[in-house]
Amino acid sequence: MSEVKISAATRTEFGKGAARRIRRDNNVPGVLYGHGSDPLHLTLPGHELLLALRTPNVLIALDIDGKTNELAIPKAVQRDPLKGFLEHVDLQLVKRGETVQVEIPVQAEGELAPGGNLLEHVLVALPVEAEATHIPESVSVSVEGLEAGASVLAKDVKLPNGVKLAVEEDAVVLQVLAAQAEEAPAEGAEGEEAAEA
Repeated sequence: MSEVKISAATRTEFGKGAARRIRRDNNVPGVLYGHGSDPLHLTLPGHELLLALRTPNVLIALDIDGKTNELAIPKAVQRDPLKGFLEHVDLQLVKRGETVQVEIPVQAEGELAPGGNLLEHVLVALPVEAEATHIPESVSVSVEGLEAGASVLAKDVKLPNGVKLAVEEDAVVLQVLAAQAEEAPAEGAEGEEAAEA
């Protein structure tokens, strides 16, 4: 997992007005917390942060005020519901060698058995424990040839070395749903038309 370096500045102004001013300057307000230390309120560069957050569980190397270097992972990201721009970010302080609990995206690979069945992602992201500097970006699950009624459990997912499940082994990750019969609604619609005539 690669580290993304971002320069940040501590902030002393709080509240909605201060947050709006920060965003007007194309920056994002954030909070860094963890390891029993007091939360540190930061101003982060909006564009650099947006690019970094494209990678799930990205490891961010923060250069704070040009004096302190800290490692952090994003824990909560607030976006504008209409425009999608970043409004606020919570960052968790981590140390090299430390184990953290995160959720990693699940990617299905392969083709289902013929028949038009549907694949349902019960867990879009899988909760795992991993070393802070070795968090996998995603995990792949083969669905090749699975038929209706089949499911993939958490214990069936092959995880990289050093990564452990942080969810029940029997939790359903993916399941195959039977294709819906389309003839029935069509016949019903014709019957309705006849009744109206």
